[in-house]
This record gives sequence, C-alpha cells and structure tokens, in this order.
Amino acid sequence: MAENTTEVLVGGAVLAVAVGFAFYAAQATGLSASNSGYPLTASFRSLEGVSVGTDVRLAGVKVGTVTDVALNADTYRAETTVAIRDGIRIPDDSAIVISSEGLLGGNFVEISPGGSPFYYAEGDEILDTQGAVSLISLLMKYVGSGGGAE
Repeated sequence: MAENTTEVLVGGAVLAVAVGFAFYAAQATGLSASNSGYPLTASFRSLEGVSVGTDVRLAGVKVGTVTDVALNADTYRAETTVAIRDGIRIPDDSAIVISSEGLLGGNFVEISPGGSPFYYAEGDEILDTQGAVSLISLLMKYVGSGGGAE
C-alpha cells in the first residue's frame, strides 16, 4: 500500500511540474487567453519571413502580433492584420516595416513611430509600409553588377 501512495505522490508532482512548464511556456511566447488589443491593417509588397504569430515591435519592445495574412488577388500584395496591445497608441503618420533580426535571424514587423498628435484607431490602415528585403536578391544584384567598384 505504501508503494501506491508513493507512486501517486510522484505522479502528482510530475503532473504539477508539467502544468507549470506549460503555463510558463505560454507566458514566455506571448500566448494568452485574452485577446486584448486593437487591429490595424497594412499592405506589403513582400511579406517574406512573416506569418501569423510574428512579433510586432516598437523600439525593440513587443507591442503586438501578426494575426492575419492574406493575398489580395487584385493588387497582388500581402494584406496583413496586426493586433496592437491596449494602451499602446500609434501616431497616424507611423511606418510599418519588415525587419530582420540579423543575417541568420528571423523577420519581425517593426513600427517606426511618427510625430503626429493623432493616433490610429481600431481597424485603421497603415499606409506607409516597406516589405521584406531578400538577402538572395541583394547578393544576386551585387554579383550581377561585377562585384562593386573597380
């Protein structure tokens, strides 16, 4: 009987640790039960390396996530929806850019704030966009041009 009690206690401890780890992982990755925030939309020429769940950052701080990506069949542009945390106000002359974390790092969406005294409201579209720059395209242009100045 003592062996069964020990097994139940150890199993309970393992289960508690697993639940705690899952909770920590959800918090660390930005997953949460609440969907607080407001949506903004933007249209990009190239959304390479960005998908649903990608971070949206302002001054290097995560302020939201990409919540939807779709191709506009008429303009052939990537229509994107981002959710910005409540309490973060974005000036209405801000730009939204696809940035890279480094040479081998992933891409993220960066907001470059403007200086306007007016702010985007829920559902507004950010018009000043800059798509992803392909490293392969840049290398091909460099190689194709003869490698620089002679």
